[in-house]
Amino acid sequence: MKASGKFLSAVSAVALSVGLVAPATVAVQFAYVPSAEAAVVSRISVEGNQRVDRETIIGYIDVKPGQSFSNADIDEAVKRLFSTGLFSDVRINQVGSTLVVQVKENSIVNQVLFQGNKKLKDNALATAVQLKPRGPFSQDALNADVEAVKQAYRQIGREDAQVTTQVIDVGQGRVNVVFEINEGGRTKIAAINFNGNNAFSDRRLSEVISTHRSTILSYILRDDVYSEDKLRADEEALRRFYFNHGFADFQVISSSANLDPATNSYTIDFTIEEGERYNFGDISIESSIEGVNAEALGGVIKTRAGEVYSAKNVEDTIIALTEKVAGMGYAFAQVTPRGDRNFENHTISVVYAIDQGPRTYVERIEIRGNERTRDYVIRREFDISEGDAFNQVLVQRAKRRLQALDYFQSVEISTAPGSEPDQVVLVVDVVEKSTGEFNIGAGYTTGGETSGPSIDGGISEKNFLGRGQYIKFSAGGGQNSRDFQLSFTEPYFLGRRISAGFDIYKSTRNYTTYNSDIIGATVRFGLPVTQSLSTQLAYNISQEKYKIDSDCETNGVFDPAKCNISPAILQGVEESPWLKSSVSGSLIYNTLDDINNPHAGIYASGTVEVAGLGGDAQFVKAFARARYYHTLSEEYDIVGLLTAGGGHVEGFSDQGLRTFDLFKNNDRMIRGFEYNGIGPVDARTGDHLGGESYLHANAEAQFPLPIIPESIGLRGAVFADAATVFGNNVNAVVNDLQSTGMDWRASVGAGLIWASPFGPLRIDYAFPVLKEDTDNTQNFNFGISTRF
Repeated sequence: MKASGKFLSAVSAVALSVGLVAPATVAVQFAYVPSAEAAVVSRISVEGNQRVDRETIIGYIDVKPGQSFSNADIDEAVKRLFSTGLFSDVRINQVGSTLVVQVKENSIVNQVLFQGNKKLKDNALATAVQLKPRGPFSQDALNADVEAVKQAYRQIGREDAQVTTQVIDVGQGRVNVVFEINEGGRTKIAAINFNGNNAFSDRRLSEVISTHRSTILSYILRDDVYSEDKLRADEEALRRFYFNHGFADFQVISSSANLDPATNSYTIDFTIEEGERYNFGDISIESSIEGVNAEALGGVIKTRAGEVYSAKNVEDTIIALTEKVAGMGYAFAQVTPRGDRNFENHTISVVYAIDQGPRTYVERIEIRGNERTRDYVIRREFDISEGDAFNQVLVQRAKRRLQALDYFQSVEISTAPGSEPDQVVLVVDVVEKSTGEFNIGAGYTTGGETSGPSIDGGISEKNFLGRGQYIKFSAGGGQNSRDFQLSFTEPYFLGRRISAGFDIYKSTRNYTTYNSDIIGATVRFGLPVTQSLSTQLAYNISQEKYKIDSDCETNGVFDPAKCNISPAILQGVEESPWLKSSVSGSLIYNTLDDINNPHAGIYASGTVEVAGLGGDAQFVKAFARARYYHTLSEEYDIVGLLTAGGGHVEGFSDQGLRTFDLFKNNDRMIRGFEYNGIGPVDARTGDHLGGESYLHANAEAQFPLPIIPESIGLRGAVFADAATVFGNNVNAVVNDLQSTGMDWRASVGAGLIWASPFGPLRIDYAFPVLKEDTDNTQNFNFGISTRF
């Protein structure tokens, strides 16, 4: 036992010694390698290459015969060869004076095939994957492509899509890659819940975010697709909404999406904290820059004491002050708002501090991700360029402009250090999206010039050839109409923020007793005056042909025994064709909070048209229309709107005005009456001839419909309309002209407004409460909603 004990002790000692000595020996060997002298070879041998030529491989390893190299050089050479994606294995060894490079080439992709896909076409999936025909194959790329295909299906609401692959060797180093797809069912959104909201209802907040609950229309609208990016964007949308409605302390506590595998549907929960609602307190400007008079800048402030606090108004004020001071020659001035909350009376006083900022210049603007859109289309949205003073406010405004173009899925602008300490590089990262549209639809309209069933279609591109130009061709027709139009717009004419474009159109109308055929063109120019005000100038030319309906003729000549037509209309028909040449100017004022779903603001437009630059028509026509939106109840999402408008036309030729130049009522003026159903009328024939002047007013309340999900886009309305069409100078040809005075008509009614996938539609039922005996009434009206 003692002997064996000594033996075991000796063995243990030896083992311990080996354990201590061996690592040290290895460590010495590893330490020796980097410090070894650099090697030199006389030749380089390449083995295993079939398609990649020897010189290309030698070029990547960057080791030359006769020159020294180290192990680090070999490691870098191996990395460079792998990075090409051409090889699945690379080995480099020194054999005597020869450097041997052994490679195993990746297979070449012959075809990329997709099987089982119906919801996404082959070309859409081919764009998503990185493996391409005639490109190298690698397992890493294949694994990444599987995830890319799954992500493509997640974006259309198919979370449970399954993707398997096959790699089929077709010989000569080529393979076919097959993606076998089980698309699964659509992942839906069962519910969207808001917790902690008191000032606004769930329905109102659901209108703010872009994710919507699944409905019967979701198959068309595709607005019920969940994604993590959309959830983050919805959080930001909620923040901006609350910040712009007085809730400066608003927070999104949490947001989550829980998938129920049994129903394959998400439940999305937002937990928020609204905080108190604030109004603006005292507003002032302080300037530390000598020569900048703070009192003189008060006119550009967009925030007013006593108004509901709005972060957007603060941002607009910062931009306005920055531009104003920069225009005074202080390019490096910075405007910083300082807010002072008064928790007792719930006000926020704001001081706009103007200070001299650091002298930093823009070295260059670097644009990335724009494969289709030209660089200059992006650069022209910046009010700063290379060499200018850096201004973060103007950078953020450029970002908003780029987002408003609707060419990109996302726009991110960041800064990077320049080559000098006082210079920065602006990095613009964009992700492009499809900007072309093709649409076709059918409908039915009551009243108006184009009553009856109709079908129309069009194709448009708002980033034509990546130049930012808009082009559209549309065609349509119905029971009594035909329309064709080609439009083109260049938003930056001659490199300036002036839009220029043209429209070419042809329209045909079949009325009860006569037909019209109008072909014309418009050349137009648009110029923004301020953020809210813009102007448009246009030259218009058209040829108007009128013809008596064949049912009213005998042997090609009008027969009074067949049709009873007013002499005023008959005179206009017989004297056609008419050539109208005119110039027009318009002003548009827009302060709406949301052009698609307005709750506050004003949209107003006014136009003056002068005809007589050649042609047969000679008149001056002026008309205007304004709409004011105001939220009556935040909690119940009730929006009130007031509309007012009017117009007058005055002829300045001996022939006077044609009946076709006069104003005629429509459903935008007053509902409850036929198109051209009120105003001056030939009592003998019953033909309404239009008026030289019109006035109209409307009051309406719009509200959500209970039970119906908000994502369907259906709202109700109650309204009251009043209008008058008056004045007519055709007494010379009409013996019994009536209703030429300013007699008001009025109606009340209710309607349904639907933001449908085919465009805004509206159904109204109006009951006239004030009318004349000569008026033609029409209670029911259905057609396209003409909001503005």
